[in-house]
Amino acid sequence: MRLEAQNLTKAYHAHEVVNIEKVTFGAKGLEGLIGPNGAGKSTLMGLLTRRIAPTSGTISLDTGAGVKQLNPLKSYEVARVGLIKTNQRIQGFDSLTIRDSLRLAATPPKDEGLTSIFAGHRDTDEIEEKVARLVEAFPFTDRNGYAMSGGEKKLLDILRCLITEPKLLLMDEPTAGLPDDITRSVMNMVREKVLAGDMRVVVVEHDLPLIWEYCDYVHFLSEGSILFEGEPDEVKSNRVVAEKYMGV
Repeated sequence: MRLEAQNLTKAYHAHEVVNIEKVTFGAKGLEGLIGPNGAGKSTLMGLLTRRIAPTSGTISLDTGAGVKQLNPLKSYEVARVGLIKTNQRIQGFDSLTIRDSLRLAATPPKDEGLTSIFAGHRDTDEIEEKVARLVEAFPFTDRNGYAMSGGEKKLLDILRCLITEPKLLLMDEPTAGLPDDITRSVMNMVREKVLAGDMRVVVVEHDLPLIWEYCDYVHFLSEGSILFEGEPDEVKSNRVVAEKYMGV
């Protein structure tokens, strides 16, 4: 699994937010993307998932079964080829219970809608098993009810992404608003899926201890460009990263 961007730029009027000659995600297992505020991390995530149109450059996804050019695709089409991103801000359907929200996410696009009820496509037992496994792994206030707190809604957003079984998952500040024990449970689950070969993951995060502990490889973004990449110990000891990000 490789997500590759080449000569990727994004400019708003005369201000260039992203300028990346080449970057590859998904080749190293569980990867981290770090950088100071305003470095362009969220813009880069938006470009990769086609929520933002690039000023120039190409984005391609190699799933092992062929290379798919993402530039012509809409964001929902990118999701359907296996590239999913969690939401940095809490989003969801407040009218759906936790289980119904996960059921909806787990339903293949071809099976959505009322007509699918009579088409015989859905494997409800398989979906129910997936939903139960995720819900019961975390201490929701009411597992059969609604996500109540901001933390529960954030957790539900992550679980909705996981249940779709993406090929590559981009996690945008996944720990924000989550208690430490839930954070560790989420990251351990993600790590297990990566080690099992179920998916590849890129974590965009300011929590550096989490990055150093869980990531196999780290990309450092500053002023819209990838300035350094390497294993966590290499990144921690890099002078440019220390000066521009850690302030030492």
